[in-house]
Amino acid sequence: MAEHYFTNKPSVEHRFKEFTEELRGRTYSFLTDSGVFSKDEVDLGSKILIETLSLQPGQTVLDLGCGYGPIGIVAATLVGETGQVYMVDVNERACELARKNVERNGIRHAQVFVGDGVLALPEDFTCDWVLSNPPIRAGKAVYYELLTRAFSKLRPGGCLAVVIRTKQGARSLESYLSELAGNCETIEKKAGFRVLKSCKHLQP
Repeated sequence: MAEHYFTNKPSVEHRFKEFTEELRGRTYSFLTDSGVFSKDEVDLGSKILIETLSLQPGQTVLDLGCGYGPIGIVAATLVGETGQVYMVDVNERACELARKNVERNGIRHAQVFVGDGVLALPEDFTCDWVLSNPPIRAGKAVYYELLTRAFSKLRPGGCLAVVIRTKQGARSLESYLSELAGNCETIEKKAGFRVLKSCKHLQP
């Protein structure tokens, strides 16, 4: 099987690229490399997820499977410096790029962690939002577990938002999240993608 972006230590030769993208009305600069997801531009799924974000200043956000960082970096802009963003990915090369992109975009309240989802974060970590463009090619068993663990870290009233291609298992993921959370709604359908949202009920 060919190496893909859900790899801890990509072995493909480095081929760096720089580009800018306008996201939510602001221009961001990104450094990418071979061995990471969507190295030539911010992928359409991530763009669609970014456009749906309804984050509030001061919130804590987890970017699960952050790649080189576009979702988490825009999230950091939206929550402001009173908020906090945690970014995690299994791919060491992607995480190093994410750290550089956080710095080059002037973000001072985001941290990047290498590892297996929330297992890479402090044990007492909790958040208001989990955002994810999950690693579909890694298989359902892998990314369902990543999402399940992340959902457990949501504070009461917190929400998980996931973008997925309709043809790559959106309906089965919707069923899975409905069972996990007791709710799941499609908050966007566009260009063959769906954004699914599940929230943790407030404590009575």
